[in-house]
Amino acid sequence: MSLYKNKYRVESTRLQNWNYGWNAKYFVTIVTKNRKHFFGEIENKKMILSEIGEIVCNEWLKTSDIRPDMNIKLDVFCIMPNHFHSIIEIGKNKYNKRDLKCDLNRRDAMHCVSTTNNTTNNTTNNTTNNTTNEPTKSKNKFGPQSKNLASIKRGIKSAVTIKARKINPNFGWQSRYYDHIIRNDGEYQRIKNYIINNPKNWKDDIFNTENK
Repeated sequence: MSLYKNKYRVESTRLQNWNYGWNAKYFVTIVTKNRKHFFGEIENKKMILSEIGEIVCNEWLKTSDIRPDMNIKLDVFCIMPNHFHSIIEIGKNKYNKRDLKCDLNRRDAMHCVSTTNNTTNNTTNNTTNNTTNEPTKSKNKFGPQSKNLASIKRGIKSAVTIKARKINPNFGWQSRYYDHIIRNDGEYQRIKNYIINNPKNWKDDIFNTENK
């Protein structure tokens, strides 16, 4: 863990011994560069998509169709002014045959939702606080691969970028994204509710730059 602007940050957001191509449900957040509002705005607690926001929606909905060999199932998702939340399941396929015997009690990534049983509301946790208990310089041993979560996100980001820059040449993504392996049905329900209610809770969202 290194010190940056007097705040500790994690070197890697990936669970060290987990292959992100394995069969599981994942909660993923990707954010625009400098948290700029490329995707639209919240009006009366509802998200109004911009033209670029519509592109994000359309490209996301193509995900399972263009990767049929990965057995992908799209769950709830939400496009916000400067970020995108989704739950995605990578099903069993020829690339990820294994027994799911892995200790998932560690926090595997920086993410915006508390997944513990004492969650009492839909507001997000402070990201800095979330990361202080991470292992020092934890690196995922599987590294960059195809047919995994990272490759899906790279594809989405690339496709959106090509089309979005025809509308706004300044469009860009934050280099890292936040992910979390969903461990059980309780976590799934809490994360799902968080995503659904995200527009209603925009005022308190950690990605809302007005909160700085």
